[in-house]
Amino acid sequence: MIRNNRKIRRKLDDLPNLFDQPDSTSQITDPFGELIRQHRSMQHTPSRPLGEQEIMNGARGSELEFISFGSGSSGNCAYIGVRGRGGLLIDAGIDPKKVFPVLEDNYIPVEKIKGVLLTHDHTDHVRFVYSLVRENRHMKIYCTPRVLNGMLRRHSLSRRIKDFHKPIYKEFDIEIGPFKVTPFEVSHDGSDNVGFDIDASGMHFVVATDMGEISERADHYIRNADVLMIEANYDDRMLTEGKYPEYLKARIRGARGHLCNDVTASYLRQIWEKRLRWIYLCHLSQDNNTPELALGAIRGALGQRGISVGDASGSSDALRADVQLSVLPRFDASPLYIHQF
Repeated sequence: MIRNNRKIRRKLDDLPNLFDQPDSTSQITDPFGELIRQHRSMQHTPSRPLGEQEIMNGARGSELEFISFGSGSSGNCAYIGVRGRGGLLIDAGIDPKKVFPVLEDNYIPVEKIKGVLLTHDHTDHVRFVYSLVRENRHMKIYCTPRVLNGMLRRHSLSRRIKDFHKPIYKEFDIEIGPFKVTPFEVSHDGSDNVGFDIDASGMHFVVATDMGEISERADHYIRNADVLMIEANYDDRMLTEGKYPEYLKARIRGARGHLCNDVTASYLRQIWEKRLRWIYLCHLSQDNNTPELALGAIRGALGQRGISVGDASGSSDALRADVQLSVLPRFDASPLYIHQF
């Protein structure tokens, strides 16, 4: 169910951990914009918004909420929470000035956000993490010690960031607010890289982004997902014919790079089971992919197994499908998605 709610031209060598071309001072053209506007036009509008007292009292507390504020090498940040019980941010690559108004529009109190989970230390995932916690001192930063050290080594961040750090370790559960969170290893070229199995009373929301291949441990957790956020970074033909230098193309295709549409599609076709009800495609490249190509690849692969795919619009036709499939927009905030558990 869904509820409504620059670019400085630099050499690629100056951005060693970003796989998309940096933005320019010209106005951004967002290939996702029209898709998300069409998507919102199909949404169901609630009969009324929840009031503040209902939120604080935990109204509709069996609803898992999810919003993406941006997904791609220009910046990544998302919110996951349980209505009335609090939640978490996933990564901090989007300016809080853009994040907080969206939360407010959806009646999600910032003071209920326990902290931010960091997948790794690349700029597009951590750029605003210190400004976020500095202005919201109740929040903590949940990342592995190697990710913290990588941030301090790679970026010009205040060492006071250590005051907000809560260490997490791969394959060890941690209770945060309404969730049990299990970090797991993914294959990427940060200082340390994790995905997350976020367990809300038995509903598993799995985050698997920024990975060049699907490791055995990532596969284990992805197969447990009721809701899956997974990377579909590039279309192989677009990358081959595109403007990137050969070394960067090789890096993207490498085992510590990113997943292409076809690999993600083939993998989802192989592992899909009835418990997996929703798939979010994330971290699409601006230069080497389009939402239509990513959706087409995954939809086609699942269709080969006879799996019906809904468009995530919340319409009666979509809800009859075996699984819902949507693309997280690169620059815009997504709608507020609701998952019942």
